[in-house]
Amino acid sequence: MSAPGGGSVGWNGAPERDDRELMRAHVNGDPNAFDELVRRHRHRLWSVAMRTLGDREEAADAVQDALISALRNAASYRGEAAVTTWLHRVVVNACIDRLRRRQARPSVPLGETEVASRRDDHAATEARLDVHAALARLPESQRSAIELVDLLDLSVAEAAEVLGVAEGTVKSRCSRGRTELARMLRDRLPDPGSGRRSPSAR
Repeated sequence: MSAPGGGSVGWNGAPERDDRELMRAHVNGDPNAFDELVRRHRHRLWSVAMRTLGDREEAADAVQDALISALRNAASYRGEAAVTTWLHRVVVNACIDRLRRRQARPSVPLGETEVASRRDDHAATEARLDVHAALARLPESQRSAIELVDLLDLSVAEAAEVLGVAEGTVKSRCSRGRTELARMLRDRLPDPGSGRRSPSAR
């Protein structure tokens, strides 16, 4: 339903607050504002956690960790980016923390098949960490566009709406960012002759 001025209205006929208004209301003590933000965006936050971690239980825990962090640190949101962009970055950071903890877990003697499986899991974890390390080196504009389109699986139109830019700008940022990501990840590939990462990766 739309309000006379073009905005949407809630079930009770009152104009719905946008995300920034809800964030401000939460910081100012509104007990319901953050719950509304979570209701609006929980599916997207779940999506990015699943894409990053590949495990439902880990993803659920990461989203919970992220929401607790966002709840406590909402005052740090300055409004430069969309609230959805800020929230999804908190989720990505929570996922990366879990990936690092997973990588650091001590191993125990295992059967040959399980050792191979663990080796594959370790390689996949390293690959994810490499991608997120490379993402962190991109300019904010490119990183946000890639994360929204490639991690959150938003359409270009949806990403443009979140970022407040034209669709062509999103496409351009994604294209430049992906090219730079490919270059950085190529530089981090192991040297076939030594079994080690190339010097540029260090």
